[in-house]
Amino acid sequence: MDLDALRNADFSSLDDAVDDWSTMVGDLEKLVDAAEKGLRGASNQARWAGVNATVSKAFIGKTAGEFTDAHSQASSIHKILQDTRDELKLYQRQLTGAIERGRQKNLAVIGYEGGFTVTTNVPPEGRAVQDKDNKGAIIALRDEIQGILDKATESDTTAGTVLMAIADQSKLGFSDVDYSDRDSAAKALKDAENLADLAKQKPEDLSPSEFDRLNKGLKEHAGDELFAQRFAGHLGAQGTLDFWTGLNDPHGAWKLGQARGDQFDDLQKNLSLTLATASQSDSADMTTWKSNMVDLVDKPVGRSGGFPLGGQVMSNLMRWGDYDDRFLVNYGDKLIETEKKFTGNGRHGAWGRAGGDPLLNRTGTDSGWDPMTGYLKALSNSPDAATDFFNGTFVTKDEDHDFTHATEGKQGRRTLSNFDYLFEERDWPQDRDDKGEESIAGRNNLAAALEAATTGHPAGELPTVDTPPHNADQAKLMESLVASIGENPKRLTEFGYMSDSVGQITSEYLPDISRAMSDVPRDSDPDGKWQNVERRYPLAGTEAELHHADASKLLFAVGQNAEGYAAVEVGQKAYMGKLMDYHLDPNLPEAQRSSDDKKLVIELIALQSGEVSGTLNLGVQEAIGSEASNKDKGYEHSVAQRKNLISGGVGTVVGVGTSFIATPWIGAVAGGTAGTVTSVVLESVFRGAEGQALAEAQKTGGEFWMEGQVRNGAIAEDGARAAAEKYRSMDVGDAGMIANKAAAQGYLNARGIIDGAVPGSITGL
Repeated sequence: MDLDALRNADFSSLDDAVDDWSTMVGDLEKLVDAAEKGLRGASNQARWAGVNATVSKAFIGKTAGEFTDAHSQASSIHKILQDTRDELKLYQRQLTGAIERGRQKNLAVIGYEGGFTVTTNVPPEGRAVQDKDNKGAIIALRDEIQGILDKATESDTTAGTVLMAIADQSKLGFSDVDYSDRDSAAKALKDAENLADLAKQKPEDLSPSEFDRLNKGLKEHAGDELFAQRFAGHLGAQGTLDFWTGLNDPHGAWKLGQARGDQFDDLQKNLSLTLATASQSDSADMTTWKSNMVDLVDKPVGRSGGFPLGGQVMSNLMRWGDYDDRFLVNYGDKLIETEKKFTGNGRHGAWGRAGGDPLLNRTGTDSGWDPMTGYLKALSNSPDAATDFFNGTFVTKDEDHDFTHATEGKQGRRTLSNFDYLFEERDWPQDRDDKGEESIAGRNNLAAALEAATTGHPAGELPTVDTPPHNADQAKLMESLVASIGENPKRLTEFGYMSDSVGQITSEYLPDISRAMSDVPRDSDPDGKWQNVERRYPLAGTEAELHHADASKLLFAVGQNAEGYAAVEVGQKAYMGKLMDYHLDPNLPEAQRSSDDKKLVIELIALQSGEVSGTLNLGVQEAIGSEASNKDKGYEHSVAQRKNLISGGVGTVVGVGTSFIATPWIGAVAGGTAGTVTSVVLESVFRGAEGQALAEAQKTGGEFWMEGQVRNGAIAEDGARAAAEKYRSMDVGDAGMIANKAAAQGYLNARGIIDGAVPGSITGL
């Protein structure tokens, strides 16, 4: 900063800007509150249907979130401008004071473009006497003024750098950067550059203390958008791959591996989180980084010039965090292209790891050599990208491949989606975990990614009030999943560890499954029967149109895993309670009633619920077998554990809230307050499970199934009695008796369907 620029600076415009941003922050704070309580609150309580259920509700939720981001960004800008203005005013006062003190000593300060000079005002004839003293004073004043100008320049430059970085974060909308002052934002950028410089070193030259500094810095700043963007951009896509590859090269960084190898997993996580945060940035650096990273998926990295490829390396840095959706989709497209290249369009496997190849994943679950494993883990955290990816095309019927089906009386090539290929056809590479056992990470991550893709929320989480109902692409994928398991249940039962995710998916599609199990044709409806089914099992969003036999096979397969069983069983019982609460309400509008006969409504709801539980329990019977054992305790314990997931309402534990039409009477949205009926039902479920989990007696599978019939009827009776008592719409005793009898019949029907004896029957299980 030039001397005259600071000395003559007029800060009135900057004062106005600070005041304007202060006002903006206050106004936005009010808008945030209004958006949360009004816009989002009203949206979550409204009865959405059709396109509005999936598009409008999601748009409103995102818009409300933009107000919060706008407030955070405006607050940061206000603080940065205020800090900079106050500092520049301080430096101006210091400069003016220094010049005045110099004047009193007969020293003049003369500014010019690019610099300044300090000279004496003493006439030439008097300078000889004062020459020695003046020289020291001139140097001192020069240094003081230069120091002031340096600090002013630093203040002005860092403010510009930080403000530009904030502006570059998001081309559309707002970023949620939030800094308390300018210095903290500037420090984040400086730290990012310094740590990126460390990562640019040859890994074999990285000392343990430098490793610690890098690991600690990434952990502290992983969620900082400005830091993450500057770190990744400064390191570059190629630099990112070179760093992680070199660090894990046993022939290169072996000394560091000996000293810090037990912390490589922490660094992998911290680096992954940082890069995920960075990927959300729209800055020029990150746009280039993302484009380059996609290009490097099929390019060799490291010493050998062959393997690993960029995709093998980067996929291991995707296992944590929420990556940008568009980047994930583009990356996935290139990864599929690479998969096709190395597998002959899916004809054979690939990605086998030889003994001397480096470990690219340091978590112990797998070697990281299969790039699909880490990528699928990334998709499990990013629902929209996951849905897009799985519905994408792996091969078309016109490409050269070996996947066929019967068409026009002969075998012909068929088109495969990415879901079809990964779930049904892929030759997954053999891999080992750090205990030497066969790794399950690949397919397990596939299941988690499918959970995100079909439900609309990250895997391992539960739907919230902001989770939109299922859209057409999610429903389409669910249809494919259920049909695939229906065609060959071994696709799930042979890999039971996938059932926790598939069970959660199933629990969030119970309205769709219930409609499918009604056995009422939807194509023509002259008698209004299908309309009654739709009203009996109302849902928002797009319905997944399933077949009864496929749904039953799905339930039978999921029932063979304790965690999958618990997710559906608890969900189904809560859903039954919600339906009874909903339909027995005398204030339910006529257009939403499936029947005016309350007894019939209770009978049909309990019948359907009984069939779901009966089918699940037949799966349990299959898993336990005919020998008495304690295997049943695992199922009971898993059901009891679901109780710990309840937080703020039953919707968050059962996961049916976002697909069940929200009404003002029952709080059916996820996370809403638990209704009396559902509370009674769940209390009965958990009480029974907790008691059975502690029982000492061993059981056969058949005994478990028979006891389940009694418990199922009792729980249905509890729900019906609670609903009848709540609304006084029918005799409480009659309601309970009807529900108990119908639930028992539905439970028995499940065996008939599985054995092939009644409509909806299944063969080949």
